[in-house]
Amino acid sequence: MTSKPVRVLVVGLGNMGMSHAKAYHALEGYEIVGLCTRSTILDGTLPDGFEHYPQFTDYETALMHTKPDAVSINTYTETHADYAVAAFEAGAHVFIEKPLAATVEDAERVVASAQKNNRKLVIGYILRHHPSWEKFVELAQTLGKPLVMRMNLNQQSSGAFWETHKRLLNSVSPIVDCGVHYLDMMCLMTGAKPVSVNAMGVRLSPDVAEDMYNYGQLQVRFDDGSIGWYEAGWGPMISETAFFVKDVIGPKGSVSITDVEEKGAESANIDTHTKTSALKLHHAATDCDGKFTQSDEIIRTDDEPDHDALCLREQQFFLKSMTEDLDLTQHMTDALGSLRIALAADQSVRTGTIIML
Repeated sequence: MTSKPVRVLVVGLGNMGMSHAKAYHALEGYEIVGLCTRSTILDGTLPDGFEHYPQFTDYETALMHTKPDAVSINTYTETHADYAVAAFEAGAHVFIEKPLAATVEDAERVVASAQKNNRKLVIGYILRHHPSWEKFVELAQTLGKPLVMRMNLNQQSSGAFWETHKRLLNSVSPIVDCGVHYLDMMCLMTGAKPVSVNAMGVRLSPDVAEDMYNYGQLQVRFDDGSIGWYEAGWGPMISETAFFVKDVIGPKGSVSITDVEEKGAESANIDTHTKTSALKLHHAATDCDGKFTQSDEIIRTDDEPDHDALCLREQQFFLKSMTEDLDLTQHMTDALGSLRIALAADQSVRTGTIIML
């Protein structure tokens, strides 16, 4: 006997929302019961096969009308908490794009609502479903302690990309929006507790509100002595030199994601943000003459999934969490943890102080 598909309401159809909608459309375990966007969807802008899905411009109306089993929230960060809580109270499970919420308090409110209503909450940490990043974390964990983790994601955005970033900057800075991904990876690599964070940020455009910044960098310290650095900038002024640094150093050597920029990838292209191309593993061991005992290893990742395929993997996990009643306690705890670091970094930018975690 075949189980009934999970009836899902998709809220938000930007880059991430559309990729997730394509996944629901492709997977047999889902049935899309509605598409909800802030404005009416223009004719001819939806992928083939999407035309028959009911469309809504008001979330409460969509939730009440469709009565979904699950809600996929892919909207601006400031809406996440209220949308998620409303979905839980309506009896739906929730997939929510990162960041989980705009504040730690709101994020805790979302997690508490999921637990109170006995519903599943999956947060869109796409790198956790990326085979090359899984290997990257695995290799980083072989390098000894402490670790030095250097990561960035600078985006030279113009045109529609810059317009999207400017809208995001109304509620979230670059080091929070994308930083939660890489802080999550740092936490997995170290398995240690973050203890402090220090950050700086700069407003580089008159198009950005005076109390916001479109470039930032942070340094986080862990209780095992490891340190992490993350940098992110958005806008037409951002340099594409070394825009995709993913590098981990330990006493036994280093591992890096390489070859992305050499292939001419565009920093604002969403596919670039998850692309690895290759991993380079360096061994620090030397012989009695001070010469390296092992050559560097290049681990090719040319067959890695693209962005849409990664979103499909995320939605397979979401489906499994519902159909197999997975315990998501650690998943939610980890999401809260990386968000706390990112928001503390934002606080550090605004106060000019080191924030203890």
